[in-house]
Amino acid sequence: MKRQELVAIALVGAASLSIAACSTVLTSSTDDAAVDAVDAPSTAATSTLPPTTTLAPTTTAAPTTTAPPTTVPPPPPVEETTTTTAPPPPPEPVVVPVAAMAEPIQPVGTSGGAQTERAQWRLLELGFWLQSANGEYGLTTKQAVMAFQKYYGLAADGVLGPETAALMSSITERPRGRAEAGTLVEVDKSRQVLFFIRDGATEWILNTSTGTEVPYETVNKKDPTKIERGSSITPTGLHAVNRERPEGWWEGDLGEIYRPKYFVGGVAVHGSNSIPNYPASHGCVRVSVPAMDFIWDSNLMPMGIPVWVHGSIPA
Repeated sequence: MKRQELVAIALVGAASLSIAACSTVLTSSTDDAAVDAVDAPSTAATSTLPPTTTLAPTTTAAPTTTAPPTTVPPPPPVEETTTTTAPPPPPEPVVVPVAAMAEPIQPVGTSGGAQTERAQWRLLELGFWLQSANGEYGLTTKQAVMAFQKYYGLAADGVLGPETAALMSSITERPRGRAEAGTLVEVDKSRQVLFFIRDGATEWILNTSTGTEVPYETVNKKDPTKIERGSSITPTGLHAVNRERPEGWWEGDLGEIYRPKYFVGGVAVHGSNSIPNYPASHGCVRVSVPAMDFIWDSNLMPMGIPVWVHGSIPA
């Protein structure tokens, strides 16, 4: 080959390499900084910087002491749930209706006769015990009238006067004690009356006289050398008949008592010849002698029967 041909080929090859190098750089990025970097003349010998001093590792701070965990209180004990049965409701009072009298009772005072007999039957219908509806205004009729008057808060003189007769005629409900269930004897010190209750219903009401609640000092009736002292209290509460003396009069330390039914210590329901309209005894519960016979004959106070005393004596 001739010398001129070889030179031409060499020039063509150099031009091709130059075009290829520009194309490569320019197509690698359109960023001006990149173009500047390519076009900047490269330094023949770049100074090498001394190596950067490696910093000592940062000392890791000691871990903060972890606070102890907060003590969580134990859960409260689970209470056992007990199903509580509600108490039964109190029994309904036994109410016994009675009819008002079409013909009012006449205020007979203390005299006998047909109007007295009508009053006696009315008292028996209402539950106030008396010995017989015979038209005679005797001891048990007076006691029944007095019990009626005490129950209704009238002046208790035992006389069938206008106020007593009018009220007795108009009543429409039989009187009753406070006990609403059971069979028992109920002593109402506030009213000074005695109730006999069977199965929650009041059967009979009697006049009575309980303890004066005044201290006493008296000679022993059985032994005059002894002095008896006490406070004349009929003790309130629930008691029961625990002993009795079935026949006649008995001499006690404080006097004679008739056919007593004891219910606490020496305190008894007993017959007496004095049953006034106020508390008068040394603590016993007095009723008339015929009323005490009725209690025995009808077995109203058998051994063991509850005796409920409540209230306080009238001021």
